Amino acid sequence: MAAVIAVVLLLGVAAYACAGGTDYGAGFWDLTAGGAERGKRPRWLIDHAMAPVWEVNNVWLVFVLVIMWTGFPVLFQTVFSAMWLPLALAAVGLVLRGAGFALRKPLRRIAGRRLYGAVFALASLLTPFFLGAAVGGIASGRAVPGTEASAHAWANPTSVLFGLIAIVATAFLGAVFLTADAARFGAPDLVGYFRRRALLSVVALAVLAAIMLTVTRSDAPHVWHGLTHGVGLGLVVLAGVCSLATGWLLLRRSGAWSRLTAVGVVAAAVLAWGAAQRPYLIPTSLTVAEGAGAPSSLRWVGLVTLVAVVLVCPAVAFLYWLDTHGELEPLSGADLQEADGNVTDRQVPDLRNPGPRETEGQRAEPGRGEPENPAP
Repeated sequence: MAAVIAVVLLLGVAAYACAGGTDYGAGFWDLTAGGAERGKRPRWLIDHAMAPVWEVNNVWLVFVLVIMWTGFPVLFQTVFSAMWLPLALAAVGLVLRGAGFALRKPLRRIAGRRLYGAVFALASLLTPFFLGAAVGGIASGRAVPGTEASAHAWANPTSVLFGLIAIVATAFLGAVFLTADAARFGAPDLVGYFRRRALLSVVALAVLAAIMLTVTRSDAPHVWHGLTHGVGLGLVVLAGVCSLATGWLLLRRSGAWSRLTAVGVVAAAVLAWGAAQRPYLIPTSLTVAEGAGAPSSLRWVGLVTLVAVVLVCPAVAFLYWLDTHGELEPLSGADLQEADGNVTDRQVPDLRNPGPRETEGQRAEPGRGEPENPAP
């Protein structure tokens, strides 16, 4: 049962890396989009693409934490004791990121929108880095049971490299999904804009992966051996194949299936890390059997997991399907007029038409021009 719950935990981490990583990547491109005028259209697309699903992606993080502290309490205590600082910074970034994204749109003052937009974008960069650094501390075996909080546990070559890989992987996912969203919203200029960034990201990710294999050989030898042999090696190869497939699909005009192969890259990489650590939760000090909770706790965790698979996972998968197929797009101006006869000249920003250039005094952050009191 402990081995089964460990696999469930790893699958939850992979789900959060893919779903939450896509949103973090959108925040990365928000940060690098440029000033108010230059970055207006990319940020409009990011707002429209993220709005339906950004909150539900945190379901996977909650699921991982629950499985971790109930199924493997020793692992939970060890990790959060040895690396409380990066994990606390990641949690603060998670909260600030959500607040920045939610609050920047309704504000009317440009200064306020810029402030909350900067908070959202910077937190989207820092949170995956600190989460990746914590994973690097686990992979390198520095967070052993009984270890007190220390920068050594997470400020080391493997942790820093894992943090950078987390940032680039999320940027890659975000760019691929935004490329497809731009095509769905009928914005051909943004298709090319994000396609170029997706291709650059996959190249950067491949370079960092090669460096990671070099660094872990001396800094995390158990994980390096797992990544270069057996199941771990097979998953690394699968990630590489998915990377090549994603690049090829992005170069095609349609770009169909690129989102699926991009998810395959990140999911295979996370699963490769988990397979490389076998049979340890923390190499080479805590095995799955040693870190498991009481048998009764594991049985209840298994039951909760079964309920989640039956009830929650199909609902979340259906939500993702609706979003990626354009069924959750915001109301158009015509929709608003039909819902409220008093609305005659209000319109939602149209991504297909950039509209006339604004003067310096009229410039605003993304969301300017949306209806003040949209109909429910």
